[in-house]
Amino acid sequence: MSTLPFDPATIAEARRVTAEGQQHAVDPAVETLVTELIGRVADKWTMILLEVLEEHGELRFTQIARHVDGISQKMLTQTLRQMERDGMVTRTVHAVVPPRVDYRLTDLGHSLGAAFCGVWLWAEENLARVQAARESFDAR
Repeated sequence: MSTLPFDPATIAEARRVTAEGQQHAVDPAVETLVTELIGRVADKWTMILLEVLEEHGELRFTQIARHVDGISQKMLTQTLRQMERDGMVTRTVHAVVPPRVDYRLTDLGHSLGAAFCGVWLWAEENLARVQAARESFDAR
């Protein structure tokens, strides 16, 4: 049984559920809006890494990099270190040649990811209004 303060469904699955509880595919426009909002209200890379690790579980550094478009190796390293320092991820070093390092979300990381689900729901509900406002602004 999960000790997390939310339903154990993954963030990816949770964002595919409307307010009415109906399953649907993620609208790329909603995904784009959420990514833009993340950049404005929080550390963009941290939130994206939370989502990737929530969706895929334990991953190696190179696997994470493949899932995150536009992140440099330096920024990925810095972000993972900060997330580890903050208690959001665990870093496991395996004594093999070549060295292997895996990253996994902690309970703290899972709970932050769950809190972020609200942004996805908000974006889905308000996508048309935001697009209309942008079009109105751009037309001026």
